[in-house]
Amino acid sequence: MTRCRAIALVGVPAALALIVSAIALAGGYRLNLTPSEPLGLWRIETLGRHVAVGDLVFICPPAAGPFLKARERGYLRRGLCAGGFAPLIKTVIALPGQHVEIGENVAVDGQPIPSSRVRTMDGEGRAIEPYSGGVVPAGFLFLHSFYASSYDSRYFGPIPASGLLGLARTVFTFDPR
Repeated sequence: MTRCRAIALVGVPAALALIVSAIALAGGYRLNLTPSEPLGLWRIETLGRHVAVGDLVFICPPAAGPFLKARERGYLRRGLCAGGFAPLIKTVIALPGQHVEIGENVAVDGQPIPSSRVRTMDGEGRAIEPYSGGVVPAGFLFLHSFYASSYDSRYFGPIPASGLLGLARTVFTFDPR
């Protein structure tokens, strides 16, 4: 095989993959490989209203505090958000002014949240510190995933709503549970 042909066999598919990836990113498509929601292809849909409890959203975490440690531990992926984080896919379970209680499970305004067991150890056996609870401040959201191994507001607390990218819509997913 000639050198030019070898370069074409590798280069053309690689270039096509880069072009398709760039178009997908520009169109709001994201690949989820985390245990927070089903694996697969998702799309960020513009939110033309105020965020509400129950919305499944894409949100960029702030590049500070517990998120830096979470990346070191492998809880968060690299991506295009500030600080090099990938957007999180989570369900909004509390809005500003709502009271979040953290015990064995999570409760919002006294109502228990299903599938919200609070763990004290991560999957590697390392201690994980839960959020202490309290009132969600103005400009923040409290997020949750119903997947047991998810890293969500049970551990990092309310997150700035300014990082909200939009609603998370499935395109093609696979749930390995």
